[in-house]
Amino acid sequence: MNKQQTDIKPPKGKLAVFLPGLGAVSTTFIAGVELAKKGIAKPIGSLTQMGTIRLGKRTDNRSPMIKDFVPLAGLEDIVFASWDIFTDSAYESAKHAGVLSNEHIDAVKEELHAVRPMTAVFSQDYVKRLDGPNVKKQKTKYDLAQALMDDIRGVIERTKADRAVMVWCASTEVFRAAGPVHKDLKSFEEGLKKNDPEIAPSMIYAYAALQCGVPFANGAPNLTVDIPAIMDLSREKGLPIAGKDFKTGQTLMKTILAPGFKARLIGLNGWFSTNILGNRDGEVLDDPDSFKTKEESKLSVLEHILQPHLHPDLYGHVHHKVRINYYPPRGDNKEGWDNIDIFGWLGYPMQIKVDFLCRDSILAAPIVLDLALFMDLARRSGMKGVQEWLSFYFKSPMTAPGLYPEHDLFIQLMKLKNTLRHLRGEELITHLGLEYYD
Repeated sequence: MNKQQTDIKPPKGKLAVFLPGLGAVSTTFIAGVELAKKGIAKPIGSLTQMGTIRLGKRTDNRSPMIKDFVPLAGLEDIVFASWDIFTDSAYESAKHAGVLSNEHIDAVKEELHAVRPMTAVFSQDYVKRLDGPNVKKQKTKYDLAQALMDDIRGVIERTKADRAVMVWCASTEVFRAAGPVHKDLKSFEEGLKKNDPEIAPSMIYAYAALQCGVPFANGAPNLTVDIPAIMDLSREKGLPIAGKDFKTGQTLMKTILAPGFKARLIGLNGWFSTNILGNRDGEVLDDPDSFKTKEESKLSVLEHILQPHLHPDLYGHVHHKVRINYYPPRGDNKEGWDNIDIFGWLGYPMQIKVDFLCRDSILAAPIVLDLALFMDLARRSGMKGVQEWLSFYFKSPMTAPGLYPEHDLFIQLMKLKNTLRHLRGEELITHLGLEYYD
């Protein structure tokens, strides 16, 4: 036992989970939590609810549930709040999304009906393929941020929540690169007052959340909190931030397969990926500017895992292509095809084909739950700024400036679990194991 155990405040009272976007992901998450609370279905895919963690040596046989090892908020303590450009309740939105069966939706009908979206901060300048009536009308982005803060404080007061977190579950915005308005908090706040076009709605949500003492996790590839101004604000307020882009379908498979190729030093000539999906996400990504934001997130994975600068003979000339196609009949049941051209001993070529028929929101919902609970844990543990230990959940993990991201799913999981061990004063696991053979 390490004596440097972190002082973690207990998770007393209710935890408000704020969700910008009340579409397929958010409603699948909310319904799943309510179904799990009633014992109707299990929260499969959630590390916080179903995962275990090894402590000490293998011979110690100590592998408690993660939720019993670290003090997490209970599902029964979660309350939900959301914003959306449409007025549908979570029940109506879940029905429209078509992810869950009517049996599951109707089993928590009352709970879903109770979640009604607040008016959203939204502009078609940033998400061109969507439009809706439930939008705030304030004249400046600074005023919009103040209105969001009023919403946040109102929900916390109304629900008597003790703590809160925010997880971005709304659409992918058009591509934006960090610029002068993002360089520090003063410039950012001046930009809010001047309606600077480089400040996207997701950034306004993040700013409002942090100003209200609410940690923020970004589930889309937007810049959002990955700018100096918001990073500075998170450290100033002593709050955790995390992002970006939930790692669900095709990229999840890449972060499973690519580490295997690298471990066995199997060469890679090319990786062609294409997707078809028909939900709101697919409609948004049909716009080239929004797709560019997603493409930047998806393309970075292989380079960081394979490290071509260290292995030029194996990965120095990889042809990596990613395509996303909006196909309405598919709905939320995304299909991802991968053609992988590899080569082995003496350069002989081989191929791998992957056809992943996944359910996007089913894979995303447990990520939302884990991020909400772990971000709350981080705040109660005094952790602030970028939470790189949560890279496990993201396609494009945020890091400290100048530090390359770790994309290998298995290293990410080791980092996450070692962080939990560190918080509880347990030995970190290195898997060296020499002591078993002394």
